[in-house]
Amino acid sequence: MVSSYLAPKGTSVTLLEFEHAGATLIAETFGEGEHTFLLLHGIGMGRSVYLDVVQRLRGRVIALDLPGFGEAPEPTRTFTMERHADLVAAYLRHAGEGPVVVIGHSMGSQIAAELAARHPSLVVGVVLAGPTVNKAARNVAAQASYLLTDLVGERPLVIWRGAREYLRGGPHLIRKIRATIVHQPEKAFARIEQPVLVLRGESDPLAPMSWCQEIIDAIPGADLQVIPDHGHGTLISDSAPAARLIQGFADKL
Repeated sequence: MVSSYLAPKGTSVTLLEFEHAGATLIAETFGEGEHTFLLLHGIGMGRSVYLDVVQRLRGRVIALDLPGFGEAPEPTRTFTMERHADLVAAYLRHAGEGPVVVIGHSMGSQIAAELAARHPSLVVGVVLAGPTVNKAARNVAAQASYLLTDLVGERPLVIWRGAREYLRGGPHLIRKIRATIVHQPEKAFARIEQPVLVLRGESDPLAPMSWCQEIIDAIPGADLQVIPDHGHGTLISDSAPAARLIQGFADKL
């Protein structure tokens, strides 16, 4: 049974299992307002870990569990970032949603970039939070090392929620990590025409400043904001600074 994780108590919420092209995603939708925010989670995560940030946003929120993450069943084949984007686009069209401000965290930033590039009519603005994968370190060992480095300084809430979701990710997690590493998001960045906000936690080893600078150089007009005293989990706990930046970005669209 699919559960509501994110909506404040007493809020009307819609839960939907959407099947398309041999895969299923879970969508939790709630709230009303001028903007519709679409949240795409990171590798090994699910929508449940983003309670803090989504409850700070003013507007309609759509939060997804992508295939094989959270409560969504494992697909028959490991999804590429492009296939994830096409599935999300199919859901948005099916649900009559959009255009959205897409918020992609970690792996979700790669999918968000593909969604904006491949399905531009569905996206009005793009937030790339802790964007992966650094072009200079596209291998499993490097990414695992960066993740462990980040966890040493993370808040206990980030570690607890992340560990729970990684366990749910099951035995296919390494294949999913490889799918993120072989993806080349810079090819999607070059095709994005919507306004873009890049968010980086000051101590985030998975999204080094050099990589974030490459991203904003590749996207004309993109804005980079660094959040002090945060790491890779800047959307997961103590998310007030990130939420303010996202809301301010959306309000200018």
